[in-house]
Amino acid sequence: MRSLGIAAFLLAALPASAAAAALGFSGPSIGPVPVEFILFGLVLAGVALFHHHTLKIALTGATVIALYKMFLSPFRSGEGLMGFVLHVEHEWVILTNLLLLLVGFALLANHFEESNVPAMLPRFLPDDWKGGLILLALVFILSAFLDNIAAALIGGAVAHTVYRGKVHVGYLAGIIAASNAGGAGSVIGDTTTTMMWIAGVSPLEVMEATIGSATAFLIFAIPLSIMQQKYAPIEANPDKDTTVDWARVFVVLCVLGLAVTVNVVMNTRFNEVSNRAPFLGLAVWVALLGTAWLRKPHWPLVPESFKGSIFLLSLVLCASMMPVEKLPAASWQTAFGLGFISSIFDNIPLTALALNQGGYDWGFLAYAVGFGGSMIWFGSSAGVALTSMYPYARDSKLYLAKGFWVAIAYVVGFFTMLQVIGFHPGSTPRTVQTVDAPATAPAPVH
Repeated sequence: MRSLGIAAFLLAALPASAAAAALGFSGPSIGPVPVEFILFGLVLAGVALFHHHTLKIALTGATVIALYKMFLSPFRSGEGLMGFVLHVEHEWVILTNLLLLLVGFALLANHFEESNVPAMLPRFLPDDWKGGLILLALVFILSAFLDNIAAALIGGAVAHTVYRGKVHVGYLAGIIAASNAGGAGSVIGDTTTTMMWIAGVSPLEVMEATIGSATAFLIFAIPLSIMQQKYAPIEANPDKDTTVDWARVFVVLCVLGLAVTVNVVMNTRFNEVSNRAPFLGLAVWVALLGTAWLRKPHWPLVPESFKGSIFLLSLVLCASMMPVEKLPAASWQTAFGLGFISSIFDNIPLTALALNQGGYDWGFLAYAVGFGGSMIWFGSSAGVALTSMYPYARDSKLYLAKGFWVAIAYVVGFFTMLQVIGFHPGSTPRTVQTVDAPATAPAPVH
């Protein structure tokens, strides 16, 4: 289903970019669609259909596309093996940063969970529908500085306790939506926004998404909390013996503080060297290792997190090899459509394509690809993770029927942003694949 969504998007939109098609791209096409996009679509179809072989499919797809580019369709950096080497040289810092951050944030999320702060949350919940609303608000806030997957799982665990295991499908949609909405405006709250941060987009540009996210939250959170209260009343009864491990809280603050500081310094005072090494990812690991004497990270998480990160990086590498000049021009209409596409298609490669293309208002893109995935349970990593805890929420028909408030909230939030701040193309990321203008021939002498 995800593959059908991206195929429809590409096939419908590409003909509209005929002006851009004249620039730069010289590889084979089938109709208006470059073969690269077709290969990428096949990779995504394989990922969608064969869930138990996603890593193999992603790695194979990246290899096949790289070989195709080497022999039949030149890279933007050049032809053949040397073109691939130059392409990797351009991408390696971004890919390495993303790898270090994804694995590091998995350890960071575990530190936060083990701090017992999540277990303390039920103490602050009223015993009516407002308790469910506050829980969603807490998930929203947590995901702004913690990975949205972790925030969704924490919200799901607390909901299981206070609702005695009877959690409505609509309310689960609310938890997923709250985790994605909170992370959309924060460069450390979602993988897509972290990718923007690594690429050089300012956190302030991404933060604009909070306008849409906060508006959307008000639209879906209240009715879904009332729905849950009618289905199973809340019973906020936390363990009174639970205490906060403040040492782990200190570790979390140290890691986030150093990461933010290093990124701000490198992008303001040392911008010219910020793309020469993965400084942001290294900062996270320096903080994790530097505080290991206080609280040791849960190292058994690393292998599985590394495996999942390699899968995502393979998709990002595939996206980086696409001829982005053949994509539709960046606009608010395109960004709005990407929100619906992200509900049926992984938003990581969508974000990579947008960062390679450039021209977007990054706050709008962050909101669209971040929150848009909440409309269907498999449209975001947070949704996939939470439904592993509540398998009955994987009934897509039921999810859409009971969680339709999320789709309404997405539309209202997007157009609220458009009305309040307007769509303005933001800064140019380091990932943008520029098209060199053709040389102008000298005028003939008469």
